[in-house]
Amino acid sequence: MNRSGIRLCFSLCTLTALMIWAPLAGAVEDQAVDDAVVKALEFLASQQNRNGSWSVTSAGESTATTSLAVMAFLAAGHLPSEGPYGPAIDRAIDYVLAHQQRNGLIVDKSTHGPMYDHGISTLMLAEVAGMTKKENSVRVRQVLENGIRLILKAQQVRKARRESGGWRYQPGSEDSDLSVTGWQLLALRAAKDIGCDVPIERIDLAVEYVKKCANPRGFGYQPGNGSTATLTAAGILCLQVCDHFEDREVVAGMEFLQRQPLRYDQSWFFYGAYYQSVSAYKYGGTDWDRTKMLLFPELLSNQGPQGGWIARNGSEQPHGTVYSTSLAVLALTVEYGYLPIYQR
Repeated sequence: MNRSGIRLCFSLCTLTALMIWAPLAGAVEDQAVDDAVVKALEFLASQQNRNGSWSVTSAGESTATTSLAVMAFLAAGHLPSEGPYGPAIDRAIDYVLAHQQRNGLIVDKSTHGPMYDHGISTLMLAEVAGMTKKENSVRVRQVLENGIRLILKAQQVRKARRESGGWRYQPGSEDSDLSVTGWQLLALRAAKDIGCDVPIERIDLAVEYVKKCANPRGFGYQPGNGSTATLTAAGILCLQVCDHFEDREVVAGMEFLQRQPLRYDQSWFFYGAYYQSVSAYKYGGTDWDRTKMLLFPELLSNQGPQGGWIARNGSEQPHGTVYSTSLAVLALTVEYGYLPIYQR
């Protein structure tokens, strides 16, 4: 047999082997993900404070970290007031509800700007609003609607044209960035989906700002900045949840992400893992298959013996293991389909 024939035979044998073993490999991987998630939730439950909160390593109790932990439990299929984690989820929700200020801002000890904390907590309340018992749902809805009004008010602050439509660290900030904007836009979209008063033109203004952060390769932190993998994934997801699935910015961004696999030791790995997993899953097809193939082993191989994840890069270490573990769970559970905002 000549070399061409040998190569053809080898290729056919490899293809056959893949066809035989791929389903089994997928089943093994799915079981590994399930096991990792179970272990992670046990770890998160062990880290909850008596008052229902979870803490940031550098700043103590945090509404944002608490909200991320709640969403991790929800994403894994656990509900308030039900099952082994129901009481823990209830206490956490109560903690967040108790920390809304008179102006609507939901925050206690912010580590990186109160609008981060506010957007994350408002998103969590929008996701959980339809899951709480009747006696709690009125309070959740009230706090949620006050939080949405603050987001809309902050968007109306007078800004230069290149900054308009977005948000930054403070409710009164006169500039914007894609990272903070992402959480506010996800919160608005989730709230609108459950019937909160969110004018569509406000969503459109936010989409315009997200697109200002785009460039031929992907998305940057602010208009005119170079692309990063984490912010490209954030920009893509922002457009996807607003029904902009086929826009050129999304297509270009996905192409960029396929050339930029995440590494565990890079800056903002967990933030990027969360956004890449959800955005690639929504995009589907081979982009999701490749993202899962590269990202999930990176997560699974770095889970600690107690079930949590410890950031290796200094950018995320101050946020603590609850932050990193919650984002890891959110990335790994995207196929479960329990959180409405992340469904296809």
